[in-house]
Amino acid sequence: MKLPMTLQPVTIIARYTALEALRTRYIWLVVALCLAGLGISQFVGSLAITETQASQAAITAALSRLAAVLLLILFVTTSVHRDFSDKSVELMLSLPLPRAGLYVGKLAGYALVAVFTALPLTLLMLLLAPFGASLAWGISLLLELLLVCAMSLLFAFAFSQATAAVAVTLLFYLLGRSIAAMQLMAHAPMHDSGELSARFMTGVVDVMAYLLPDLDRFAPGHWLVYPDTLVGQLQPLLVQTLIYLGLLAGVALFDLYRKNF
Repeated sequence: MKLPMTLQPVTIIARYTALEALRTRYIWLVVALCLAGLGISQFVGSLAITETQASQAAITAALSRLAAVLLLILFVTTSVHRDFSDKSVELMLSLPLPRAGLYVGKLAGYALVAVFTALPLTLLMLLLAPFGASLAWGISLLLELLLVCAMSLLFAFAFSQATAAVAVTLLFYLLGRSIAAMQLMAHAPMHDSGELSARFMTGVVDVMAYLLPDLDRFAPGHWLVYPDTLVGQLQPLLVQTLIYLGLLAGVALFDLYRKNF
């Protein structure tokens, strides 16, 4: 079936963005990450005294998740800045294509890269944990990587320097990962909530917790160890992903349309 003329440029951009992962050997880095995960699981298994398989699954999942996020942030950021440096963005915008089409095409391409990243890691978890738990963990990891793609694309468009874009994306991600713990500490019973400064900081943390995605709930390792705890956990993550994808896309499009190329 032939696509409408308005969708053809978007699909072409998405296709070539995803193919860039092959040209830059990104896929080989993911394969190396899976091999490293196997090595880590064997190392953990040789050290664990009890619950060997549970320890292997939890530690390997945590390290693989973090490494996948870092790889994707670096890939998206360097890819966008490469497009700016070789004037590919100006070339695409010179065609009869709206800037929203450019953004959607790039985001769709990076979403495909996120799928290629999450799938091998999910297969790795199948060797260490039950099928249902590994599948749920892999879907949750994919949702998190989609948010990471949107974050990286937003800050790559917003900052002219790749180092600044990577740093801000990592800061945003780490805040999302730790905001739940920060909120618990702010409301701890031993915390002196009577002082004005304490109330102010608690309010700031609450506002940040309301605005930031709760990334700590994505792809937790205890799903692989205690599969019963994941019942009904994917639906809230899917809703949260859709909401924040829309918000990040809106901010990115606002910044993209106000730029002069």
